[in-house]
Amino acid sequence: MHDPHSPASGDERQAPYPAPSSGQPPPSASLPDLYSDLFSGGNQSGGGTGTGGQTASWKTGSDPSAGRGAARVTRAGGGSAVFAAPPAPSSRQATGLPLSLLCDLLLKQLYLQRNLLGVQLARHLRLAFPIIEECLRYLKDEKCVEVSSGELVGPASYQFCLTELGRNRAREAFEQCRYVGPAPVTLESYAAQCRLQTVAGSSCTPAALKSAFGSMIIRPGLLDEVGPAVCSGKSIFVYGPPGNGKTMIARGLGRFLNTSGGEIYVPYAVLAENSIVTVFDPTVHQATDTEHPEYGQSAADAGQSPLSPAGLSSSRAWSEGSADLRWRRVRRPVVVTGGELTLDMLDLRYSRTSNFYTAPLHIKANGGVFLIDDFGRQIVSPRDLLNRWILPLEEGIDYLTLATGRKFPVPFEQLIIFSTNLEPRELVDEAFLRRIRHKIRIGPPEREQFTQIFRLCCAQRDIPFEETAVEHLYANFYDQGKSPRSSDARDLLEIAASICRFRDQRPILTPELMAEAAARYFCQV
Repeated sequence: MHDPHSPASGDERQAPYPAPSSGQPPPSASLPDLYSDLFSGGNQSGGGTGTGGQTASWKTGSDPSAGRGAARVTRAGGGSAVFAAPPAPSSRQATGLPLSLLCDLLLKQLYLQRNLLGVQLARHLRLAFPIIEECLRYLKDEKCVEVSSGELVGPASYQFCLTELGRNRAREAFEQCRYVGPAPVTLESYAAQCRLQTVAGSSCTPAALKSAFGSMIIRPGLLDEVGPAVCSGKSIFVYGPPGNGKTMIARGLGRFLNTSGGEIYVPYAVLAENSIVTVFDPTVHQATDTEHPEYGQSAADAGQSPLSPAGLSSSRAWSEGSADLRWRRVRRPVVVTGGELTLDMLDLRYSRTSNFYTAPLHIKANGGVFLIDDFGRQIVSPRDLLNRWILPLEEGIDYLTLATGRKFPVPFEQLIIFSTNLEPRELVDEAFLRRIRHKIRIGPPEREQFTQIFRLCCAQRDIPFEETAVEHLYANFYDQGKSPRSSDARDLLEIAASICRFRDQRPILTPELMAEAAARYFCQV
């Protein structure tokens, strides 16, 4: 596959823009002074187009992104992690992105929007205007953009549009890659951020866990097993007979980390091996920051012109902020899959039409929880699925493959939970069990616990609780060799309520009603 963003030396593109035709109309004669003001910095662009191919130097503990997007972390009084936003790059070189990639993103935005202010272009790319000013200068020199109008309040207020040559170049850029949006971050910056915001860095105490699981009725001592597993940030294997709350416990862990595990930062996209991989997914990542509106929206809401001094002042404050707006602040993500999981879902999803990639589910779950429910019932065999993850579980690194066949490493930094009601020894071998550090068995409830669950289910359905109903179940079923299940209380009460609704009766748990519901529920098929 042709690589549209291969690195070049200096400020020259690997495939320079073609020279303009002699018939290209010049910019309006009234605009040279605007160009002079806009590009008053002269040729101040530094050499080098940033990193092209990505390396795996972050695996060894070095931090190649220090000083250009690496986040900082502090501890609040309660011990929870408070992550500072990745700092905004101060120059194009600090972004680590090649000039050609940024120019293509600008061309595609102008092609779609026709005319945009300089600050609007900066907001689309989520970069400060001084950074894209270098790209606009280059595009102007190549006769690809021109200034169609402008105010005298600053170069960010000038309105840019494409020349005919620029439109042709934008169409070529679309053919190479149809991604349009915020500029990506480098793979090194993404890896450094993932190392700082691992699940192991979240605060997990007995009091916090008890509060999160307060509405659940669980066996004594279970939280003492769950807590250390969360603190370790390693994988968890939850197993036991069906119907006893394995999925509820696993989802409860995800809810706990999502609401109490702090907030992390996720990039819109990552540049890996000169290919764009989108990471931020609104269906997975619950943003907690306020998305910056497009330029002029807030000014219009206030009854001001986007080009008014107040509007430009607000825009300048946005552009000169200290946070890198290519990242979104989100709650720790929780990704749940079941029997539909296949090996293809763990690989990059490549669009041959758009020529860019979407990150797989487990990469979107970095910094959060990846729950594989009903493990062993997937279309793919458990052995193949586990073999796919032996190396990531051991080293915290996964390798993804591009359409070109090239591989690159990515962080594998999520709390992965396997939940199954099958016998573990029938699913996995000792080599894999060794890599799953924490095994938690969820067994049948004791009678006291079952009674509490039954009482809670009655209260949730506005059915008067009767101790005789529980006694009937134990005398006729559970004491006769049938193992009780935590889900039995919910299911039996739903059947009893359905019977009463059909007969237009008020639900009262008489022995006769419980016997009829149990006969329907426990019948052998």
